[in-house]
Amino acid sequence: MTRVTIQQPTLAKYRIPVFRELGSRPDIDLTVIHGERADLPNEVAVGFRAQEATLRSGSVGVGPLFWHTPQWSSASRQRSDVLMLTWNVRYLSLVPGLMRARAAGVPTILWGHGYSKRETPMASWTRRTITSLATALLFYNKTTANAYAEAGIPREKIFVALNCLDQSSIEKATSEWKGQANDLSQFRSNQGLSSVPLILYVSRLDPNNRIDLLIEAAARLHQQNRVVQVAIIGSGDALTKLKALAAERGIAESVKFLGAIYDEHELASWFLSASVFCYPENIGLSILHAFGYGLPVITSDHLEQQNPEIEALRDGQNGLLYRHQDVDHLAECLWRIVADEDFKQKLSRQALATAKEDFTLKRMVDGMEAAIRYCVDSTRNRQETRIPSDTSNAH
Repeated sequence: MTRVTIQQPTLAKYRIPVFRELGSRPDIDLTVIHGERADLPNEVAVGFRAQEATLRSGSVGVGPLFWHTPQWSSASRQRSDVLMLTWNVRYLSLVPGLMRARAAGVPTILWGHGYSKRETPMASWTRRTITSLATALLFYNKTTANAYAEAGIPREKIFVALNCLDQSSIEKATSEWKGQANDLSQFRSNQGLSSVPLILYVSRLDPNNRIDLLIEAAARLHQQNRVVQVAIIGSGDALTKLKALAAERGIAESVKFLGAIYDEHELASWFLSASVFCYPENIGLSILHAFGYGLPVITSDHLEQQNPEIEALRDGQNGLLYRHQDVDHLAECLWRIVADEDFKQKLSRQALATAKEDFTLKRMVDGMEAAIRYCVDSTRNRQETRIPSDTSNAH
């Protein structure tokens, strides 16, 4: 068995199916060692071992810095045959861990975005420089992986695990609601959604997500007598300002602030009632959440400020990109979808296909497993290369 140790900042809910699937692969004995974050509670491990180790953090002039002891302590042959580390240059323990692993003959995988939305020249240089210490690199999307290859990183050490969501809970909730069509119709009626197009947002109410632009766009549509409703699901620091903005623009009655909802069955009623999902900026896995319900997505065309999952969105095929921070264009894109049923259905079909065929749990874990197998093979090759020399010395 190959003992694979994965170090993570947390054991997030959406990662449980990924690690469970990886742990079920032949000849992989998986342990995930994770820290804890107040804003992202740890889940119970199912199908693999998990251990918690304190993630220490501090702040200096350059921002937050971290130390996670497993990046060092797991870098030994006594604990790991392959070590997969969080690729974040703010971890002061990362380089020492990579160096210790190299000295011990433990192959390593750096797993992460490969870039930062708030990139600095120093951070970029550091991130690329430490790749020389790793055996393999594992990216969330093909675009960044290709950029590293074009920059001179050997292609054989580059792997992609397309970040995804386990769609099984979405499929189950969809089936439950569609199996009781009267219940969904009653829900829509109770919420006043029977005859008014609904625009949906589901995520934290973080100022960086620019939900204010969605409210502004909805207000523009109302000014044009194009009536829509907006449902905003989530909690966060921006709530008070967003409510005030909706009132100021005169559309408070058309914007529903529903708070945080985590139950997939309850979320499904909103996803299945909406015409379009709008996440003005900084979108990530929410793309695939919406696509799982066949819901087209609209977000900004400033791709550098998006998360790696933006690769799933194909403009005009399963969603639309609006001109960055252009409220009028955002309003046009929203109306283009809600007012054209044929176009909406075309986008919907492609959105569902993207979630079910391209960004699947199996394909993600296939990428992770390929990186692990490469590490195992590289170790075996190094050992076989040394054998003839040792044999000749023996003679």
